[in-house]
Amino acid sequence: MEIDPQVKQALLNIDFIKRYEALSKEYDLERLGDKTRLKYLDGELVMDMISEAGYIPVFDPKEKFFKFYQEIGDYTFGLHFILYNGTVDFIWAVTKGKQVLAGAPWGVYSKRLIDPSYRIKKPIFSDYDELEDILKTAFKIYEDFKQVFLEIAEQK
Repeated sequence: MEIDPQVKQALLNIDFIKRYEALSKEYDLERLGDKTRLKYLDGELVMDMISEAGYIPVFDPKEKFFKFYQEIGDYTFGLHFILYNGTVDFIWAVTKGKQVLAGAPWGVYSKRLIDPSYRIKKPIFSDYDELEDILKTAFKIYEDFKQVFLEIAEQK
């Protein structure tokens, strides 16, 4: 499946692959050492982390992921993330009306932008402080993507 041209350009402009890869390497299994992954989470603490970053969080109990959305003009931007077994799987959510422009996990975009066999592992965390740091970095990537995407859309 091809990446929407505006999404692709925004990802390239913010150096998404390099930034996501750096996040993955900073929070990898090797760094964890003797610590164990944080497997059982307090959902309210996670919701608070998202709220403190300035977003209105929602937890989808059926699909078991956290998410938030922001509407800007004709576009709706969002970030979904699944916290499972001490890992974080981020998923882009960008729509224009009913048209989905982006809706795949971050790891899929490395495969689509570089090579189908290229893999960036999900960040791993052992405590709430690490999770919060991972989320802060991801939110910065999300904000940069959103800003650049809107600049590209404005030029069209």
